[in-house]
Parts: sequence; structure tokens; C-alpha cells
Amino acid sequence: MITRVIIVRHGQSSYNAQKKIQGRCDESVLTDKGRADAEILGNTLNNLEIDRLYCSPLQRAKTTAQVIHSCLKNPPALEVNDQLMEIDLPLWEKLNKEEVAVKFAEDYRCWHERPHEFKMILSSVEGQRDHYPVLSLYKQAQQFWQEILPKHQGKTLLIVAHNGINRCLIMSALDIHPSYYQTIQQSNCCINVLNFTGGLEDPVQIESLNQTAHLGVKLPSYRPSHKGPRFLLIRHGETQWNRESRFQGIRDIPLNENGKNQAGKAGDFLKDVELNFAVSSPMLRPKETAEIILKYHPNLSLDLQPDLTEICHGLWEGKLKAEIELEFPGLLEQWNSKPETVQMPEGENLQQVWDRAVACWGELVKKYANSDTPQTGIVVAHDAINKVILCYLLGLKPADFWAVKQGNGAISVIDYPNGVEGKPVIQALNITNHLGGVLDQTAAGAL
Repeated sequence: MITRVIIVRHGQSSYNAQKKIQGRCDESVLTDKGRADAEILGNTLNNLEIDRLYCSPLQRAKTTAQVIHSCLKNPPALEVNDQLMEIDLPLWEKLNKEEVAVKFAEDYRCWHERPHEFKMILSSVEGQRDHYPVLSLYKQAQQFWQEILPKHQGKTLLIVAHNGINRCLIMSALDIHPSYYQTIQQSNCCINVLNFTGGLEDPVQIESLNQTAHLGVKLPSYRPSHKGPRFLLIRHGETQWNRESRFQGIRDIPLNENGKNQAGKAGDFLKDVELNFAVSSPMLRPKETAEIILKYHPNLSLDLQPDLTEICHGLWEGKLKAEIELEFPGLLEQWNSKPETVQMPEGENLQQVWDRAVACWGELVKKYANSDTPQTGIVVAHDAINKVILCYLLGLKPADFWAVKQGNGAISVIDYPNGVEGKPVIQALNITNHLGGVLDQTAAGAL
């Protein structure tokens, strides 16, 4: 029984437009653009059956929630919850970001580079105390989940909140360490989707992160100040074996007609993006996907990387789940519950895939960071490869393999704003808007 949680950020506020830090200050209100985008967001979600809507009490989020609520065909109860308050930054509130960067230079650097260590020293009549904004917000997010999830098992929830608390809701759900706070992007009126299998202690899947295509923004903006490359990580289109839920691994199965259509839609989605490089697994299904995308970019050659080849399932390949269970009793359930412990019969284990995929990714980052101007390119690979790379970038482990969803033809966006030495930013994950809407409707077949 899956509990689906859709998390959105409020629309543009007056402080957003002025580039001021808001925190828990409640003076900031929605701009005209913020209201218009909130209406677009509401209309985007209006075909979904939503059982409960929760929002922050701060007016920029509460107003966004009210606009969305008015657009829904079957509007649920709307409940304000204080656990959705934004991050508490009392010494910085109402200040311009540039002013904070100068006036609190060392703290501002810590905030960006080591957010889990960032603290403010607050004074009161009782004396001074250390306040850790990110750690406090992370705990707040955990408390929200512990309070809310038991009440709504198997339902669909909508949460309207803020940049910081949204990041902590996502991180705490997936048990991502607070040090990765700056790694997750949240745009105004974006959409995120989480799938819970139970409570906070049970497996959770991130279906998508920071979708903005409904606002006419296909990919989150790449800031001019960014120094490093942007990678568009894409899973290949559907194969017939995906459709049949047949394990393919290193069997060189080509795209089916739907897969070619998905690749074409990905190509249309990215046709106006200036690409500087293109990388693919050498296998037929990603290679063909990449070639279809590159029809709009004919001057690029395709760099084939063997280490991006899909996981070798060994004796599982070509088989359906029932056939695998019959031949290898219990191993498939182990793969689904503890994937890091499974050695594929005459194939690979997840650590081997992790090691080669992460090493290849690191080499690609080094290669494309070594440029006078920021480079943007596609990397087309497989379900397991993409999951491994994204888990690694989020600070997760092989045991968390199933925490990340990758749909056929889906696009994830990874930036290195400070170059090869800086932490990456997951700008978006598993974008499938070009394939049919907010929720991932692609085949849930085997790897």
C-alpha cells in the first residue's frame, strides 16, 4: 500500500523577487507572477485525487495553497501545520543575499559548503545559545512525517511549503544526511513526488524532484555565475522486455516502437537546449535513444562508455520474475529488499556496478569541467546505472538502490556550479512531463 506525497513550493514572493532572505518572516507576499504560477500549478494537479492538503502557516505558502485548492476538481480538506514552517534564520531575515554574503562572509560560506555545521549564536534574556538552522529544520521535518504518515496510509497528500523545509522533508524521508541540504534544488511552484511504503522507517522512493515544465520552464535555469558542467542524465526508451518485465541486463535488446517514440519526445523536449557533448552506454537501447535525441544536434558525436553498460544479471537474463523465483527461490525477494547483498548468478553484484559507474561519472565530470565556458551534455544509460549515479550524488549507499525512480525516457539534471571541486546540485530528477504528465507513467518493468 503506497502513500503518495506531492510536495510543492510556494509561488514567487515579494522577497524572492527582491532577492531577500525570508526565513520565518511573514511580511513577504505572493507577487502577481507567484499567484499566476500557483494557478497554473493548481490546474496541473486538478486531475489527481488528493485526499488531504497541508500547508505552512506563512502567508506566501498559505496563499499558494488556497489558490491551488480553488483549482482542484475535488478539493480536499486544507489544514495548516506549523511543522511546515520555513527554516529559521533570525539574524539574516529581511536582508539582501548579497548583503549577507558580505556581512556574514564566513557564516555564509559555511551555510553553502557545510550546512549541517552552520550555526547562529542567538541572544536572549536567558543568555546566548547556539542555533543550528538546518539541523533544527531536519528534525522538524522528521516530526512532521511521524505525525502525518500514520493518519493517511494508502492516500495521496499534497504539501505546500517552502524551499528549505521541502529539502528537509525529502532528505529526511530518504535518510539523506543534512550535509546534502544544498544539493537539492527547489524552484517556485515546482512539483516533487515521494512514494512511501509505510512509515518513516520503511522504504521510500523519490519519483521526481523539482518538476517545472508545467510552468513553461523545461529545465531549471543554469545561472550565469556557474563555472562547471551540466549533465542531463537520461534513461533509454522502452524495450519489449521492459514492457514484459523480462530481465535484460547485458542482453542487447533494442527499443520497441514506444521506446523510439519516448526517445523522440525526449529529443523534442531538449531540442532548444544547446548541447556541447553526448555520452552513452554502448548498448543498443541507450545508443539508439541518444542518436534520436541528437537528430536536433547533428554536429555532436557520441562518446560510448563501456562502464555505463547495464548491470549483468547473469542467469536471470531473459527470464520473468516467476521463472527466476522457480529457479532461484528467495533471491528475487532479497534483491528487492536488500539489493546490496545479492550476487547475480554468473553476473555482477551492485557494488561492482556502483564502482564502475561512479568512476566513469567522475571521469566525465573532470573532462567536461575542464573548459573555459560551462558545458552542457547528455549522458544516456540504464535504470541501474542511473540509479547508482543519483544515489551516489545524494550521499546514499547501494542499500538505497530502490530509493530513486528512473522512467524510460526520463531526464535528470545535475549541475556542478563550482566546478569539479564543488558539490553537485540535483536540479531535477526523473522528469517525465514530456511523456505524459506529473506522475511517471512509464513501464515498471525489469532492469
